[in-house]
Amino acid sequence: MLHLLWVIPAAIFFFIFVFKWKKNALKRFGNLELLKKLTQNTSRARQVFKISLLLAAMVFMIYAAARPQIGTKLEEVKREGIDVIVAMDVSMSMLAQDIQPSRLDKAKHEVENFIDRLRGDRIGLIAFAGDAFMQCPLTLDYGAAKIFLDIMDPALIPTPGTAIGKAIAKSIEAFDQQERKHKVLVLITDGEDHFGDALKMAEEAERQGIVIYCVGIGSPKGEPIPLDGKSTTSVGFKKDKKGEVVITRLDEITLEKIALQTGGKYFRATSGEEELDKIYDEIARMEKKELGSLQFSQFEDRFQYLVIFVIILLIVELVYPERKTVQKEWRGRFM
Repeated sequence: MLHLLWVIPAAIFFFIFVFKWKKNALKRFGNLELLKKLTQNTSRARQVFKISLLLAAMVFMIYAAARPQIGTKLEEVKREGIDVIVAMDVSMSMLAQDIQPSRLDKAKHEVENFIDRLRGDRIGLIAFAGDAFMQCPLTLDYGAAKIFLDIMDPALIPTPGTAIGKAIAKSIEAFDQQERKHKVLVLITDGEDHFGDALKMAEEAERQGIVIYCVGIGSPKGEPIPLDGKSTTSVGFKKDKKGEVVITRLDEITLEKIALQTGGKYFRATSGEEELDKIYDEIARMEKKELGSLQFSQFEDRFQYLVIFVIILLIVELVYPERKTVQKEWRGRFM
């Protein structure tokens, strides 16, 4: 909308052209000095002032149309629910296509639908591969959580591998350390733990009162890993040091042990996405607590004040006379 300000210089040139055109027309009509005496009440200064009012009104109207916003504020929202952290595997193995379009895309779609079902529960996101990263802290702003979810991919964490233990450890840090309940971790991965500390960290999660629900993505028989997430030939698949194609397999046993350790459950991902619905049903039956979270800053529109000022300028331009009052001196009856 601010590009409309280019109209103002054009309008100024237009009014200058009109004034010159009127002056030239008066010259053709008769003697200019004589015409000035005959039209003494005509005021060029008043005309310029009225035009300036119109131009100012146009400028402020354009700024009003651009919707200026000021006055941010942070608001705390309180609801009843529990804290839920979703830890999603973003390692290269999640690019395998034994689930279409890929394990990672399937996981992201399921989590998005899971967020849509939440009612008052805080949600947090952790991305992990060879390391774990807090992608989105616990929040009641589900829209923000979806934005962070959308950008989760293997490029987010350059460290290769799958460190399930680090993902659990990062979730323990994200939860309130003073509480021993109202905490749920949803772990979405293909289960290939390359560091071997997943069960140890599951024991620590149990001591912290965290219930872990595991969702296995993939198939136990295995699938090659496309290097670009799109390859359908062995040329585009990840290979080991011997030049052989790497096969990634769903490790359900590890995930079952993690869930069993913390009192949670294990589910294998399905096309109908029933597993996250079942997890939500489990969460809905859990004891709730009062949760508080800060909303994103919201800007408030302030264009109304500019519109009021524009109206005032237009009223002044309307009532302000273009001609001045000329007082003639009386010189007597016979002068």
